[in-house]
Amino acid sequence: MTTTDTGRSAPRPETGHPAPATGSAPDTGLSAPLKKKERSVRRIAVSQTLSRWDVKVSPYLYISPFFILFAITGLFPLLYTAWVSVHEWNLIGGQGDFVGFDNFAFVLSNPPFWIALRNTFSIFLISAVPQIALALFIAAVLDRNIRAKTFWRMGVLLPYVVAPVAVTLIFSNMFGDQYGLINNLLGQIGIAPVGWHSDVLASHFAIATMVNFRWTGYTALILLAAMQAIPRDYYEAAMIDGAGMVRQFFSITIPQLRPTLIFVIVTSTIGGLQIFDEPRLYDQTGQGGASSQWMTITIYLYNLGWGQLNFGRAAAVAWLLFLIIIIVGLLNVAITRSIAKAS
Repeated sequence: MTTTDTGRSAPRPETGHPAPATGSAPDTGLSAPLKKKERSVRRIAVSQTLSRWDVKVSPYLYISPFFILFAITGLFPLLYTAWVSVHEWNLIGGQGDFVGFDNFAFVLSNPPFWIALRNTFSIFLISAVPQIALALFIAAVLDRNIRAKTFWRMGVLLPYVVAPVAVTLIFSNMFGDQYGLINNLLGQIGIAPVGWHSDVLASHFAIATMVNFRWTGYTALILLAAMQAIPRDYYEAAMIDGAGMVRQFFSITIPQLRPTLIFVIVTSTIGGLQIFDEPRLYDQTGQGGASSQWMTITIYLYNLGWGQLNFGRAAAVAWLLFLIIIIVGLLNVAITRSIAKAS
């Protein structure tokens, strides 16, 4: 009987190699597959993490070009205008001393600013309300099954394609005080000539006519696109119940157009309060009339910046106009939503 040393391994009878030492794990030949399995698990975990990040981040990457472009062309000019509005700023000298809200105080205490604000709201109301009403009527007609629908839809958009300079020159001659076409037609039916350039309300009406001529067709096509998205089953059910065209329009079409109407009203508000081309080109001087009959806020801003070369005050007017547009836009949204809830 032989004794073995506990510190050594006894030789294996079949191979003659020493046995593994006491306490060590036996070599089963599974270490390589386990490592490969761990690596595959790690790869799966990494791929799952990347996929989660892709789901969360990729939508923001898709819309990032808009926000980057907006930050460059919209947000930066807005903030830079705010910086200019609190300084003395001249075209030649550039940035001057910090004056705080002195530019805003000067503008708000200047009577021409309030005249321009009155003219802007007057032209906006005279143009926006008839424009949306007429656009609704045109869109409802084009939504019906009429002949040559494509021709008529292209026709209502033609005034929008015409350059605003050409439209303004033609309409300013038509609304001439002495030799205008409109006054000649009014004289044929025994109505005295109207001072389209001297009277305040008449000049606002003439400028609003130009605005409506250009933008009514564009607004009508937006409303027409929304009307075509309304399911036709609603109209068929209303016809079965005996509802006429007028009842269908006010009970089906108008309620279904509420989001689009809010969009149209807000965009019309923004465009109407920023009107510049039509009143600027309505006469040869471009100052808004001899007595500021149709001078808008944008013309007043232009005169401060490029007429008086005072960009600090012009920037203050721009920021005041920005705040006015926000307030009026929020009021329009609130009123539209309250009407929608009431109906």
